[in-house]
Amino acid sequence: MAKPSTADKRKAFRELHKSGCFVIPNPWNIGTARYLQSLGFKALATTSSGYAHSQGCPDGEVTRDTILTHCREIALATDVPVNADFEAGYAKDADGVAESVRLCVGTGVAGLSIEDFTGNDSNPLFSFDEAVKRVRAARKAIDAAGGDVVFTARSEGFIHGRPDMDETMRRLRAFAAEGADCLYAPGIRTREQIEVLVKAVAPTPVNLLMSSASGLTVKDLAAIGVRRISVGGTLARVAMHAFIKSAREIAQEGMFDSFAGVISNAELNKFFADDRKRRP
Repeated sequence: MAKPSTADKRKAFRELHKSGCFVIPNPWNIGTARYLQSLGFKALATTSSGYAHSQGCPDGEVTRDTILTHCREIALATDVPVNADFEAGYAKDADGVAESVRLCVGTGVAGLSIEDFTGNDSNPLFSFDEAVKRVRAARKAIDAAGGDVVFTARSEGFIHGRPDMDETMRRLRAFAAEGADCLYAPGIRTREQIEVLVKAVAPTPVNLLMSSASGLTVKDLAAIGVRRISVGGTLARVAMHAFIKSAREIAQEGMFDSFAGVISNAELNKFFADDRKRRP
């Protein structure tokens, strides 16, 4: 079977947002992307934090050029659509956001997200008007590039010390009016919050971040009306947590018990060899 084109993947990604509910897990390198694809996930998303930590950087401190290269390699390595966690567009003003979005579209991703976080926790959100202006600029840049990339607009108040539901809904509604295809408010956690948000912005699809145990399942979230479920950097942190725990055991206790039961080198070699054979 022929490898799907960028246009094919963008079309498939847009179709996923029309009905139902799907999980879009977040790999942080080619290997994790290929393995997640093998499990049958219909789309993937990059993670700014997961990738940053793998490069020895805090989240938010990787350069735009480095992120663009990362988005390109993940998009090229997979046959399913990839959404780019494109943070705040790597620009302070709307014109800069438009230029960054244009470059991101050129990497071959099927979707991208832009957030309203300023990068400064003492004043975390761009003003309402500026946030809307930035979303408008991103939408115009995508349209100028053909319009087939799915655009997700994010409001970051709940994860940056401004957990105001009314303001979050006001911003997301405004982002939808400016042409956002999907809406995202990371940090929304409870069933009640999720229900309120989904109803408030309907019919625009909602992405929900599931980064901690809430008792809610994919089935539960689908029933509420969530269209897309991502996990952000949590899978990357699961891997880092296991690494740190094992390394500390060796350094502090001189023990290797944490090696018990891990997947073998032979198993991983077989997976990646077989996976390579399956590629068009």
